[in-house]
Amino acid sequence: MQSEATTANYDAEVIVVGAGPVGLTTGCALRHHGVDCLILEERTEVRAYSRANNLWARPQELLASVGLRDAIAERAYPVRLVNFFMNGTPTTPIRIDDVTSPHPQVLYSGQDVIETTLIETYEGRGGRMQRGGKLVSVVQDRDGVTVTVRRGDDVPEERLRCRYLVAADGAKSTARPLLDLDFEPERFEGRMNRQVDAKLSWRRSLEPDQLWFFYYERGFCGVMPVWGGYHRLFFLADDGGVPDRDPTLDEIQSVAREVTGDETLTLSDPQWLTHSRFQYGVSPGYARGRVFLAGDAGHLSLPIGGQGMNAGLHDAVEIAWRLAAVLRGQAASVVLESYDAERGGEHARLSAQQAKGFRRTVYRGPVTDVALGLAAKVVPGIGALLQGTDDLQQLSVSYPKSPLNEDHLSGVTHLLQRGPGAGERAPEAEVTVEGRTTSLFPFIYNPDGVTTGWALLCFDGRSTQAGASLRAAIEAVAPWGWVRPRLVLAGPVSEAGGAPVLSDLDGKAHGAYGLEGQSALVLVRPDGHIAYRGAADRPERLTAYCRRTFMT
Repeated sequence: MQSEATTANYDAEVIVVGAGPVGLTTGCALRHHGVDCLILEERTEVRAYSRANNLWARPQELLASVGLRDAIAERAYPVRLVNFFMNGTPTTPIRIDDVTSPHPQVLYSGQDVIETTLIETYEGRGGRMQRGGKLVSVVQDRDGVTVTVRRGDDVPEERLRCRYLVAADGAKSTARPLLDLDFEPERFEGRMNRQVDAKLSWRRSLEPDQLWFFYYERGFCGVMPVWGGYHRLFFLADDGGVPDRDPTLDEIQSVAREVTGDETLTLSDPQWLTHSRFQYGVSPGYARGRVFLAGDAGHLSLPIGGQGMNAGLHDAVEIAWRLAAVLRGQAASVVLESYDAERGGEHARLSAQQAKGFRRTVYRGPVTDVALGLAAKVVPGIGALLQGTDDLQQLSVSYPKSPLNEDHLSGVTHLLQRGPGAGERAPEAEVTVEGRTTSLFPFIYNPDGVTTGWALLCFDGRSTQAGASLRAAIEAVAPWGWVRPRLVLAGPVSEAGGAPVLSDLDGKAHGAYGLEGQSALVLVRPDGHIAYRGAADRPERLTAYCRRTFMT
């Protein structure tokens, strides 16, 4: 994709600041799309310990779409079950993998392991990285961004130029204040997190396929696997009488025995002992001109539900396909502008949700504790009420107010149709191709090998008359070669322009999309979110949408 003009005037088409999981995923995704990319990282090497360590189902889908998921999964534990204890009373475990996704099991690894895997992939894709430099200035103009990097007091500052900049340099971002996107965090008082990554011995299972969460008096504890045979134990609790310093291993072991009810619990070989206070906040915007924030560079996340890194991985994949489409000359300005509206809005929603969950989890008083203890005895699934798996797995992330949305199947006349609307994730569903059972996802992401391709799902609604309308719709999008049609047929076989025919005689795909009995068009973006829905016999509406969204 790199042109002669790019070579002459730019050091890279896109510069990414930060080589944590989010920055590296951004770089890998850009290279997946063929975009010339340079990553700048102040650290000289990967941290020797883990911070974030879990991957939920939806981020795994997004990672799979850019060819990253499987390499990470090879160095991760698949988790299927979450056990909950309420003041010592066991509640019904949550089957966390009971979701409709190609990747239902949560993956637990280590941030250091994930970073190493992503670095290998990024370099294997021809990505470039410079370590040991600190970003000190960002200057934008009509055609690009110039950044200044300082590598030491005795070394001249270096200026680098790019078309676009992605700041993924974490919660202490140096880029964010330079863009006037800083924020004042809100703080939770009187609470502390104490944490250890260590070898664990206890009377419960050591198999790394499940998690344990313990709600105890004025606190919340989690026990989870970390790559390499280690476990992480954390304690979010009242800080009364607790020294304001990193805990010792003996101190953590003592409280762990009390909270888990296992007097034999023993910790050894600690990799990381730490403590932290709690604050949260979100940037007022995720974009300024040609510069975009990703991950914790724009959102100071709370440790509730392991959402922080996962939300950042959404950012990485989302900004990468947009930048690639713009640089390929495929996308109108609305596509790039939608990143701020969607991801900035999602981070604001997530921040409010995390704050609410944090208060519910660690600001419980004696009355609430007693009530929860009693509820656990009569409501066995109370753990699921406090930690909804669909929300944890991030499958419900949607963009209902995205400027990319257009939905002609919503409103009063479609109240009985409960399919996903514009802005929602396109659901997975079983279909048949030439007698082989498969699913929609392989035909949605990277359709026909087009990494920034949009999939047009043409549902016949089991109608014998739908063929002509579907063929007309396919002809309507022909000017935009990255829009790739797929026929989803529950009725008679129809062919059009060589589009793949996905047989849905059992109606599973039609049912998942709420389209049983109606021929319709569903346009799915490269990230797997629905952009457009409309009746199949109104192709002119789809044409108008494409003219607004794409370059012609």
